[in-house]
Amino acid sequence: GLWLFIIFYIAVLATQVLANCLSTFKASFIEISVSRDLKRASFNHLQTLSFSYFNQNSVGYIHARVMSDTSKIGELVSWSVMDGVWHISYIVGALAVMFTLRPTLAALVAVVVPFTAVVIAIFQKKLVKINRHIRELNSKITGNFNEGITGAKTVKSLVIEKKMDSDFDVDAYAMKKSSVRATHYRSLFGATVSFSSAIALALVLWKGGLITMEGVMEIGTLSVFMSYAMGIMEPIQWIVDALSNLITVQVNIERLTNLIDTKSDVTDTPEVIEKYGDNFVGKTENWEELNGDVEFDDVTFMYPDGDENVLENFSLKVPKGTNVA
Repeated sequence: GLWLFIIFYIAVLATQVLANCLSTFKASFIEISVSRDLKRASFNHLQTLSFSYFNQNSVGYIHARVMSDTSKIGELVSWSVMDGVWHISYIVGALAVMFTLRPTLAALVAVVVPFTAVVIAIFQKKLVKINRHIRELNSKITGNFNEGITGAKTVKSLVIEKKMDSDFDVDAYAMKKSSVRATHYRSLFGATVSFSSAIALALVLWKGGLITMEGVMEIGTLSVFMSYAMGIMEPIQWIVDALSNLITVQVNIERLTNLIDTKSDVTDTPEVIEKYGDNFVGKTENWEELNGDVEFDDVTFMYPDGDENVLENFSLKVPKGTNVA
């Protein structure tokens, strides 16, 4: 039966190569497609928002949501899903084989699962809070970086390079401090789960060794259990890392969702949209000819984030073809 085994083994390898090629291609395609669609949706939505949104949010803050957050989400729904299917399938298959061979010994290996769930529940809330703070600091730094470059002429004209540099250092140090803190939690998170996996393997060696010595189980079966107990650690570690990354990406999802859900302070009525169109599809055939006159009639105005009126009972008429200073 050796040749039959060789043929079957080669067939399995060929199938694995083909599956890896297809899954990698599809995951890459999904990542790029999702990132593109989210970027397009968020960019188009920005075109519908009123000026007040851009007064209250810096360019860097908006840029981080449209570019960084969408890329993180695209990576999550592609590679993480593909790897998740693989690792979870391996864990389920390994446990099924072990429970078929020796249920009592398999239960000792499976004890790591509820322990991991408890650890995740403890660390999740803390990691979400820290990562949310890190993303906000990152947006602030990106905004300062962008404004420092685009406003370089103003900065130099006002001779405030030292103040800009000092503000940037404060934000960068705060982000470094929070990032190191988050890394400490993630490291403790992973180390705790790794320790629980090692405990499961030790239980298999102890209990399995006793059963084998008593002649109830063959040494080959113990070898299978040791192989699965060690092999199952990598998928469990990946799941821990994936859940940790999921907690991080949860912040990106929240930020992007907040952008998409933001409503404009100024909106057209359905009747106006029906007749004249919207921001992207204008019904130009219904547009009246513009006269060119500009008139303010008893206007009072305050910025949304201000505390005093900029204009009070202001009236002005500028006829077509005239200049007013």
